[in-house]
Amino acid sequence: MCHIFAGQAPERYMGETRSVRLGGHVTSVRLEKAYWNILEEVSSAQGMKLGKFLTTLHDEVLDLQGEVQNFTSLLRCACLTYIEEVKGDDARVEALKVEATAAA
Repeated sequence: MCHIFAGQAPERYMGETRSVRLGGHVTSVRLEKAYWNILEEVSSAQGMKLGKFLTTLHDEVLDLQGEVQNFTSLLRCACLTYIEEVKGDDARVEALKVEATAAA
C-alpha cells in the first residue's frame, strides 16, 4: 500500500522557493515541486501566468477575509481544492475561465 506514496521520485517533493510580487511587495514562497506544478496547471487553465494568478488569489483573499494569515498553506489547500472539486469537471473548469476573464 505505501509503495505508491513511498516510491515517489524525490524531485516531486523537494522544496522550491520562488519570488512573487504580492500587494506590490516581492516575497518568497516555498512549496514542494508537486504543488508548483498544480498551481501552474490552475493558472494556465484560467488563461493567466502563475504570477498573475497568485496576485489575484492573494487580492481576493484580502477582499474576502481582510488578511492572508498563511499564504503558503492557502496555496497548498487551493491545490487540493482544485484536485478534489475542479480538475476533470469541464463545467467547473469553464466557470473558472469565465470568472477569471470577467475579473481581468
